[in-house]
Amino acid sequence: MKTAVLLSGGVDSSLALKLLKSEGYDVTAFYLKVWLEDEMSFLGDCPWGEDIEFASAVCRQLDVPLKIIQMQKDYHNIIVDYTIKELKAGRTPSPDVLCNRHIKFGRFLDKIDDSFELIASGHYAQVENKNEQYFLKSAPDAVKDQTYFLSYLKQEQLKKIIFPIGKFNKNEVRNLAQKHNLPTKSRKDSQGICFLGKIPYNEFVKYHLGVKTGDIIDIQTGKKLSSHQGYWYYTIGQRHGIGLGGGPWYVVKKDIENNIIYISTEKLNQSVFRDKFFVRDINWIPYAPTKLNLQVKLRHGPKKYDCKLDIANDSTVKVEIDGEDEGIASGQFAVFYDGDYCLGGGVIDLIIK
Repeated sequence: MKTAVLLSGGVDSSLALKLLKSEGYDVTAFYLKVWLEDEMSFLGDCPWGEDIEFASAVCRQLDVPLKIIQMQKDYHNIIVDYTIKELKAGRTPSPDVLCNRHIKFGRFLDKIDDSFELIASGHYAQVENKNEQYFLKSAPDAVKDQTYFLSYLKQEQLKKIIFPIGKFNKNEVRNLAQKHNLPTKSRKDSQGICFLGKIPYNEFVKYHLGVKTGDIIDIQTGKKLSSHQGYWYYTIGQRHGIGLGGGPWYVVKKDIENNIIYISTEKLNQSVFRDKFFVRDINWIPYAPTKLNLQVKLRHGPKKYDCKLDIANDSTVKVEIDGEDEGIASGQFAVFYDGDYCLGGGVIDLIIK
């Protein structure tokens, strides 16, 4: 089958391409260029040039054509604008979730011809077809599993997607890359938001939102402990980057109107532990669940909470988790699971004390 393979220049997508090529798929590799090099040049060189070198080396070895797709405007208008709008509103954005839905498996399709029957990537996830209903299943590597970031995909997208490395753990991927002597076999994994890569996140935010000096206050005593450069640099539950001794300190509250960040120590931050919240704009894969006792992820990673849902309507639910979490923030995505199956997710809108 004619397959478009999203190739990032990393080991995961490189092995995905190799496996499909070996299995006889008619593959073409695509690198999506989203870096705004003119607008962001002051931040330094984006590693996309290095990505292209690795991607090209892989394609030469495998005798696969490589095409570079310019998606800077699409990415800026959809993902960057969303990210900045959420930060300015005091919420915590999840740009990678929307990137997968609107860019990698969205606008990208508009830029290639209709002859491609499938799209493949190096995500750690699996797709199952059950009577023409498509289900998103977790990868066996709980740490690397990326279903959290794929939870906003639609049925019509999953119908065309394959994840060739989704059944492997990271060590197996590295070993297979070594076995096949791929040029990316020893390349380190990229970190951070998809469009930033190695670029400092705070510098990106500063470019768009600037500096607005405010107070950092101990929520227990009301005492000012330090100053900050803008509430948009902080998220609820944040521990690193506060820059104060005598902690550990956690961000427990943000006063957006007055530009105040409230913090507390680990022993005193019980006021921010939550076990109930609302989730809006839910995308169900492939339909709303019939059972209300599920599991939920509040961020990417292996941690899941058992939870109970109270479904208000097709797109909004009230969630109660078994336990309490100190890092729940409006704007984050809550993603629901039934065992190994990712059922979909939505945006945390209101946290209930």
